[in-house]
Amino acid sequence: MREFKLYTDSTSDLPNEIVEEYNIKVIPTEVFLHGNRYLDFPDERELKKKDFFKIVREGAAPTTAVIPPSRFYEYFEQDVKDGFDILYIVFSSGLTTTRQNALIASEDLKEVYKDCRIVVVDSLSASLGEGLLVYYAAKLMKQGKSIEEIKDWVESMRLKFCHWFTVDDLQHLRRGGRISATAATVGGVLGIKPIINISNEGVLEAVDKVRGRKAAIDYLANRVKNEAVDPGEHTVFIVHADCEDDCMYLKQQIETTVEFKEVLVGVMGPVIGAHTGPGAVGLVYIGDSR
Repeated sequence: MREFKLYTDSTSDLPNEIVEEYNIKVIPTEVFLHGNRYLDFPDERELKKKDFFKIVREGAAPTTAVIPPSRFYEYFEQDVKDGFDILYIVFSSGLTTTRQNALIASEDLKEVYKDCRIVVVDSLSASLGEGLLVYYAAKLMKQGKSIEEIKDWVESMRLKFCHWFTVDDLQHLRRGGRISATAATVGGVLGIKPIINISNEGVLEAVDKVRGRKAAIDYLANRVKNEAVDPGEHTVFIVHADCEDDCMYLKQQIETTVEFKEVLVGVMGPVIGAHTGPGAVGLVYIGDSR
């Protein structure tokens, strides 16, 4: 069995300590802020998450760009030329063309490195939903599982990874085309908070709405309480966009009602944060289905 490297992209929002512990290769996505271009690395070398959300709160309107095939080629070639295979767990194809660009680069590399193997697996997930899949894949890799075994596991489990989150300011979703301008304005006045999940197709769906921030976070806690399968054997990931107090409240609500194997907390990166805005809170856990 040939050795392989585990890859993901920065939209997985994995904490840098996990990236380093499991030697996960993370390909950065571009963020544009006030006309400046930044690459989103897990170690925040070009853009600190705290600084990003501060600038957005001050009125900046960030944009992002999909990872081009050339960057995939550059990163993958570093390993395939040394004889490694690659397993890449990618941002949902329902939200971006990242997967398509990775496949273009893979085909180009195979023309040069005839025996290289690059396996691209669609996570159908985003942020720490994608990150949790990668985290489990890294653990399986550490156990000595083959690239095919991990690929099969991810594809069999990805639709059991339940993603739920809420946002604080509907205007960011309006700017991204997720809701209408009227809905965003009315929702803001009434204090309406949307409840959003990621569907089986890997796209965002607004499935419910509640009035008030605390009610929205309690809604998330109740979802995981009622839907998590065998929590004592699994991990729940909680993610926040620069709203640590709300995140810790959600963590406390979960830990008082459900006993997970581990509860991990991560901060949303600027790529996903550009679309949710500051104040987003979410969680990912394993259930029977999404």
